Amino acid sequence: MLLLMAPLGAETAADRQTFRDIYQELVEINTTDSTGDTLRAAEAMAARLKAGGFPAADIQVISSGPRKGNLVARLRGTGARKPILLIAHLDVVEAKREDWSFDPFKLQEIDGQFRARGSIDDKAMASIFVANLLEYRQEGFKPDRDIILALTTDEELSDSPHDGAHYLLDHHRALIDAELAINEGGSGAMRDGKPARLSIQHAEKVYQTYVMEVTDRGGHSASGRRDNGIYRLAEALHRLSQFDFPINLNAITRAFFERVVAFEKQPTAAAIEAMLAGQTNDATAMMALTTRPEFNAVIRTTCVPTLLDAGHAENALPQTARATVNCRILPDQDVAEVQRTLERVIADDNVKVAPKGRAVLSPASPINPDVMRAVETLTGEMWPGVPVIPTMSGGYTDSRWLRNAGIPSYGVSGLFTDGANSGVHGVNEHVGVKELYRSKEFLYRLVKTLAAPGAASAR
Repeated sequence: MLLLMAPLGAETAADRQTFRDIYQELVEINTTDSTGDTLRAAEAMAARLKAGGFPAADIQVISSGPRKGNLVARLRGTGARKPILLIAHLDVVEAKREDWSFDPFKLQEIDGQFRARGSIDDKAMASIFVANLLEYRQEGFKPDRDIILALTTDEELSDSPHDGAHYLLDHHRALIDAELAINEGGSGAMRDGKPARLSIQHAEKVYQTYVMEVTDRGGHSASGRRDNGIYRLAEALHRLSQFDFPINLNAITRAFFERVVAFEKQPTAAAIEAMLAGQTNDATAMMALTTRPEFNAVIRTTCVPTLLDAGHAENALPQTARATVNCRILPDQDVAEVQRTLERVIADDNVKVAPKGRAVLSPASPINPDVMRAVETLTGEMWPGVPVIPTMSGGYTDSRWLRNAGIPSYGVSGLFTDGANSGVHGVNEHVGVKELYRSKEFLYRLVKTLAAPGAASAR
């Protein structure tokens, strides 16, 4: 068969078509929480692996409830070293057809873009891992360690009892126990349509939601009372809107800014240099960072209101008024202190602050020289001149559970996207076709390097 040349001329037309088929099949299975089915998706990927020659004993579909499924598969190595875990989630954020320009659950390839819900988050990585495992098996690749694949459910739901990574660690730890994990969370940033930098996620902020609530005697709306619960809550939220938690860098974010400063223009570069020098008390000088959401999210704890609920009738004063405030807390910050800070900032004893759920503490993964060296080498070969930068995510991934359980996790995909304009968690999600195939090649070689040094180019 003729070779269909990939970016590095390394894969056959059959390999690429197999990946394309897996990707389409997975994307077109609705895996939203409301009407979707991750169990069906897990079973579909298990069938792919079985058809590719994986022994049934090395493939497990584990369900924690109706329509909730996880897949764990293992490519056996020599056992000379502890396994490496590849993890990606099967569930996707809700997607309403009326909001989208096209059917979110039909993969389209238009103008060099793949379009669909999950085309990036996170079915790109899940499909890549499945396709690459099949290629390793077909090649007879025998790594120094087992390669474990875990495709999980309910990663997108912060407090789901079916969260796959959490469930597997609690009930099937032996199946996924590993020396380290490769996950989502690190991606490639583009500038002017070209790769600009590649991130390796080493840490993520701690997710904690609080409910602010005012209770009141209520009464007739004709009274016009100005001390009603909605006003009180609104004033408390206004005070919160004027407050910024202090800037606090950790080892990962400091390393990130030390590298990224060279690629930023003024006044952002000056603000970064001042921050690195410890000059963070001047709010005006820090404004260039505070007003950049992607930077503000990693230099401090953030708390923002996301939901409101108040009143019971249009002609009655509210007896309750509630606001849901979602906080993303720096991994080395005391969670209890964040609640005390909120109470101090809103400055109203009538507004009660209570945590919703329990925070999952997740210490940063140490900078691993083997992982960094492998990523930097491959990046230099595939995207010459593109820097590799350690990062901390403002959001959370399944890595929070792994790090909490003592499995260092590194978010890296080699997938370059248009960031906030990609439609992830929004409408019309899309990814470049060329960029997706490059990501597949990157991860194919990265996992080989980490599983058997010197084998990265072998097919």
